[in-house]
Amino acid sequence: MAAAAAAALAREGREDAFRRLFRFYRRRDLRGGPDLRAVIDFSAPGDQVVSSDLSISSVRDQDAYRAGLRPVSQWKAYGLDGYPGFIFISNPFLPGCQRHWVKQCLKLYPQKPNVRNLDMHMAAEETVDLWGQSQEHLRSKGSSKREPRSLLEKLRWVTVGYHYNWDTKKYSADHYTPFPSDLAFLSEQVAAACGFQGFQAEAGILNYYHFDSSLGIHVDESELDHSQPLLSFSFGQSSIFLLGGLKRDEAPTAMFMHSGDIMVMSGFSRLLYHAVPRVLPNPEGTALPLCLEQAFPSDFPDRSVIEHCSEEDWQICTKYLQTSRINMTIRQVLPVGQSFPDESRRDKEWDATSESCYHQEDSEVKRHKLDTDS
Repeated sequence: MAAAAAAALAREGREDAFRRLFRFYRRRDLRGGPDLRAVIDFSAPGDQVVSSDLSISSVRDQDAYRAGLRPVSQWKAYGLDGYPGFIFISNPFLPGCQRHWVKQCLKLYPQKPNVRNLDMHMAAEETVDLWGQSQEHLRSKGSSKREPRSLLEKLRWVTVGYHYNWDTKKYSADHYTPFPSDLAFLSEQVAAACGFQGFQAEAGILNYYHFDSSLGIHVDESELDHSQPLLSFSFGQSSIFLLGGLKRDEAPTAMFMHSGDIMVMSGFSRLLYHAVPRVLPNPEGTALPLCLEQAFPSDFPDRSVIEHCSEEDWQICTKYLQTSRINMTIRQVLPVGQSFPDESRRDKEWDATSESCYHQEDSEVKRHKLDTDS
């Protein structure tokens, strides 16, 4: 019934079908918000959901442990009818290991020389040590929406590896900083489990969401190698993810993403329109998802990329995540053995003072809209 109503909504009016459903799930004017019964929840998969086979032998259990993951044989992986190449993996992380990635996204990855949205609006000296400047504010943070936000709470995106140029919609050889080795290792294990041995993590966009955030309708097509997958990791509060078609007049399918969930878009699904219209409190009704409250394993393997998160650091992360969600999207930019074409080298000048397309609501590229509903 709810699915039929959503489909009918997508056919109405002059807006394209994707835009109508995007606006529907962003609505806050109705008591309790929009009807979410049509949203797929992979923790209780329904008719459209199918099981997805993984390449269990491609990832040694020891390497999975080193990345903070359960053995691939224990993962729960799903696909969707009509979306070949789309894989949804329900939280494969070992107890306590999500904490490492949350801490890295808040404490380490936003450090220079990586690029942040704050660089566009603030002087370099104002954004030194975002973590250190935000600690005390987050520790004492109350529930009032009128409280000023810390620098970490003003963070909207960070790019690592090859840095996406929001103006030209391109990557270039001249705009690169080393890709984090721990994140590369995690990404390589997930890609291999999904049948993409040899995947090279070369660029990452980290998105930071609050309950009033959304991610606009877009296609990730700037990479020069579309044969490799797009990997998406989520931590913190939940969200609604919309996966559409090759055109915006195809109505998207709505699904929940919870903390620890991983999505892989490959093959036919690699170049589909998608968006995040809404961030929601986790369905357990607790301040944090219960999976984030689990203790770190005491017998972690040698050479693990996972580091223990101190209680002091986790206290800061906890305060942040009570109203926020973090998403890491990882991609391979270049085919193996290929370099950038000469035209990309002419884009040497990257104006960090220019306004990002994250602030243009109808742009068909990646951006946040920190909004009042329109």
